[in-house]
Amino acid sequence: MIGNILITVAFIASIFTIIMYYYTNKGYTNTLKLARLGYHITAVSVIAASAMLLHAILTHQYQFKYVYSYSNSELPMGLLMSTFYAGQEGSFMLWLLFTAIIGLILLEYTSKRDDLEPRVMMVFTLATSFLLLMVSPVLKSPFTYIWADPQFIDVKSINSAFLSMPFLQSFFFSDPNSDSHFVKVSSELVGVLKANGISLNEFIIDGKGLNPLLQNFWMQIHPPMLFVGFSMATVPFAFAFAALMKNKYDDWVKQSLPWVLTGTMILGLAIMLGGYWAYGVLGWGGYWGWDPVENSSLVPWIIGVASIHTLLVQKKTQNKGGAGKFVKTNLILCIMTYLLVLYSTFLTRSGILGDASVHSFVDPGMMVYLLLVLFVMSFTLLGFGAVAYRWKFLTQNFSHEENVLSRELALFTGAVTLIASAIIILFGTSAPIFGTSVEIRFYDEMHLPIGIIIGLINGFSLLLKWKSTNGKDLLKSSKNSFIGAFILTALIVVGGGIYDFPLILFVLSSAFALFVNAEIAIKIFRGRKLFLGAYVAHVGIALFFLGVIFTGGYTRDMQVDLPKNETVSVLGHDLTFKGYDLIENGKKYAFNIEIKDGGSSSVIAPVMYIAEFNNSLMREPDILSRFTNDFYISPLGYTDGTSGEEHNHDTAGEIISLTKGQSTLLDGKTIRFNEFVMSEDFMSAMQSGESFFIGAKIDVLANGKTYSVEPRMINEKGQRSFTAEDIPELNLSIKLENLDASGKVNIIVAAMDEQTEDAAETTTAKGKEVITVEASIKPFIGLVWLGVIVMVAGFIISAVRRTKESQA
Repeated sequence: MIGNILITVAFIASIFTIIMYYYTNKGYTNTLKLARLGYHITAVSVIAASAMLLHAILTHQYQFKYVYSYSNSELPMGLLMSTFYAGQEGSFMLWLLFTAIIGLILLEYTSKRDDLEPRVMMVFTLATSFLLLMVSPVLKSPFTYIWADPQFIDVKSINSAFLSMPFLQSFFFSDPNSDSHFVKVSSELVGVLKANGISLNEFIIDGKGLNPLLQNFWMQIHPPMLFVGFSMATVPFAFAFAALMKNKYDDWVKQSLPWVLTGTMILGLAIMLGGYWAYGVLGWGGYWGWDPVENSSLVPWIIGVASIHTLLVQKKTQNKGGAGKFVKTNLILCIMTYLLVLYSTFLTRSGILGDASVHSFVDPGMMVYLLLVLFVMSFTLLGFGAVAYRWKFLTQNFSHEENVLSRELALFTGAVTLIASAIIILFGTSAPIFGTSVEIRFYDEMHLPIGIIIGLINGFSLLLKWKSTNGKDLLKSSKNSFIGAFILTALIVVGGGIYDFPLILFVLSSAFALFVNAEIAIKIFRGRKLFLGAYVAHVGIALFFLGVIFTGGYTRDMQVDLPKNETVSVLGHDLTFKGYDLIENGKKYAFNIEIKDGGSSSVIAPVMYIAEFNNSLMREPDILSRFTNDFYISPLGYTDGTSGEEHNHDTAGEIISLTKGQSTLLDGKTIRFNEFVMSEDFMSAMQSGESFFIGAKIDVLANGKTYSVEPRMINEKGQRSFTAEDIPELNLSIKLENLDASGKVNIIVAAMDEQTEDAAETTTAKGKEVITVEASIKPFIGLVWLGVIVMVAGFIISAVRRTKESQA
């Protein structure tokens, strides 16, 4: 109750703050202190409400529906704290908390810069008000009591001392199919308990717990950092709107650049931490799967990066006494960055991508859906309405022609290229809204030429001078970098066996960018070190691109059975399964696999276990990281040798791995994996441990005809099974063997009689322990992570420099 009161107070105070700042901007002299007081009340109330929610989680107050739904008494402290943002309500609360805190910093920042505070804080507080509405008592408050809507709670979560009490028997229910027993928690039960002197917190002694996919160290870092990036995207929007209000466009660039740089850096790092989480822990086999929700956070980051470059052009041209270039572009990009954050939120939180993305939340209800739409539309109208209102003035005063060989035009071209990338991703991401989808290769094929262009501009833009550049000077200054790039490209092409011409161009452009930026950075390092930021960040991007080229096109993988104590040759390595160890108090199985490569020997231990949360088999990969590559092992299944049958793997037939949209040839037939097909209410069923299915739509092209089948993974209250579908005309049976959230499936293709008769012969012999794994070698993937680290370092240096300049 107190938490809801604090949220309500914060909302009222935020509306008061907006009004007071409005009057201050109109010239009233006695309203500024009231506006500041109003915002401080808003922020303090939000912080206090957040502290109350965290306290409720840490003290296991299961009378709150949110606390019961996402936490339990067994979680370690770090993961228990992370349940704060494990669900819809808490994630909005975290976003609100960071927004409120950033608002306090922004208030202090703007109060020292002329009349900037009223205009910026008025818009910023409006965004805070919308977030307050999202967690208000009438929508998705994390302080809703569990009995507000009747809940059926497993008796395992109930204090056994009360189960035999006669006045509770009418609230007990059973499910004969699963042999489970439940207690109906409603306002009537609460009344009965209260009449007998029992508090609900005494009655409910445990919660559902955290989804096992989220029970990882990175859960404590990735989401908070992502929401800090989302919160900071509000600031450039507020600065742009403030400039449009005053119709003055010189100071806002200097004032907003530190915020744009810092926010973009944090959001980019958060995105890649999510990629590392997926790669190193979740067993998806890669760091990026073009999932719609992954994409929706990437798009505002790309637009933010584009805005940095055009903002720098405006700042530089203003410093030279001009009116400033690309003013309209900068205003639109800063507005779009925040609008795309809101659109990302709409895609993720509205439930509209429930069947298209593993990250999407369940349907939040019509009221929340409508408020999300209102949120997006309001700020779209606010931002673009202001631009439209000032468009005539902007066109008359800020239109310029550029020399072809100028740094201004090169940076603008780079920004346009980034915008093109964002449009491509946005198109593919939004496709599920219209009942369709794009293949993963759509993103890859469209971004290859964009990557080449970005690499070249990354290098050439720094060799070009402002206003104009002599062509001969450009060739002279780029000579050494081109020579170095050609040598490195030749070594990579020959050593890596790269023969695809566009990919060779991508290597060349990335290497060119690397050499140009490294050469300039070395020269600058001797003097003005704060000017290193851009060059260090660009070196990071170039290293990242090279890592993407290697891992994207030259990863090798294969599936293999590893009988215990028998050595099997896999991808040039000798693998021996040595048995398993029980870890984490016997809850998980670590399968020890010895890897020998030449004279070196290492042991890694991928993990499998049955999650109590939903009684499903969970898999965690293990990685042998080396300088030139990662040897990556993801477990698929295991047989203990007692039954003669594998628990999760059937080796009859040909095993094929396909990503969504990928095709392969087998015995003259083209086999293509089109898309996943999911059961109704798939996300809510999976998160609650109910029954659901995921099908893989497979097309087989043979004899001029297309045959479609849909083998499924069926989860019956935690018990997983895989089905096969036959194509009698081709005497072909296709069985789904495994799937993962990155968009990849493993299928077994066999003759129909082979699936039925030969399976017994190919099953592991009784008495022999076998683990089935997917092994892969990912060359130079370390360049991806190194590139991100270097890029973030460059952003930090630039942010420090621009913050000092904004104080001048």
